[in-house]
Amino acid sequence: MIIGENEKLFSLVPLSILYHCPLFDNSLMPTPHANPDVLNSLATSTHANPRPVALELTDIHKRFGSLEVLKGVSLTACDGDVISILGSSGSGKSTLLRCINLLENPSQGTIKLGDNPLDLKLNKQGELIAQDKRQLESLRAQVGFVFQNFNLWPHKTILKNIIEGPTQVLKLSKAQAVSEAEALLDKVGLLDKKDAYPANLSGGQRQRVAIARALAMKPRVLLFDEPTSALDPELVNEVLAVMRELAEEGRTMLIVTHEMRFAREVSSKVVFLHEGRIEEIGTPEEVFDRPKSPRVQAFMASHH
Repeated sequence: MIIGENEKLFSLVPLSILYHCPLFDNSLMPTPHANPDVLNSLATSTHANPRPVALELTDIHKRFGSLEVLKGVSLTACDGDVISILGSSGSGKSTLLRCINLLENPSQGTIKLGDNPLDLKLNKQGELIAQDKRQLESLRAQVGFVFQNFNLWPHKTILKNIIEGPTQVLKLSKAQAVSEAEALLDKVGLLDKKDAYPANLSGGQRQRVAIARALAMKPRVLLFDEPTSALDPELVNEVLAVMRELAEEGRTMLIVTHEMRFAREVSSKVVFLHEGRIEEIGTPEEVFDRPKSPRVQAFMASHH
């Protein structure tokens, strides 16, 4: 079997990133809108929100040489939040998501999962890396990541793709992992494909498998990096339907997306990034219908 460039890249991704989500019964509560004049300083404010903080990012910067892609982004996700991250191409959306799991090493800032800050130190390249690899693996085990291009093992069946993480990382018995994987495949409508290989599935089916694989690790937070961008238009809705169901269950999700209607309908909070900074943040109604920033106004007008 010939392994393509995506699979080569995928082989470098730690298992614990690809997998791990308890259900949260809390109803989705709107997050207070941050004052656009001081967005970055207020984006982490949680005093008015009684739900526990699931993920907190503070003053995240990311530089590639002389190019600063992220310029001090602060963002808080409470349990049950569905946060859609919008913005033009090159605004730093995917980079921000990848910094959470240290798939990209931030240049500055702090990352906190629940009550536990990730201990970071600067390396010789001026990038922040984890001081304790075990702590990083623990964070990655609790933050599921759904990639643009699925990143399924081409030489494993769908069922084996899903049970690999639970058996190798969570140390579940094979019988328990198989039982849970079959339940998740049934949930995403693909139980009949459990013995198929990724090459035999459509793009939409492969992305639904990738979501099931992330859920198999029972993460506290799910990250979606433009999960429909690699799909043919007719396959987009089947993936969005699964994500909509997860949102309705109260799972905590950060979603980088260009699907404006979906973001409006499922989000408890919408973040608009522009040139590496949070330009605007608020409820869907505030950001979509009453944006204060001229840049966001122009973006929304172009997407109507």
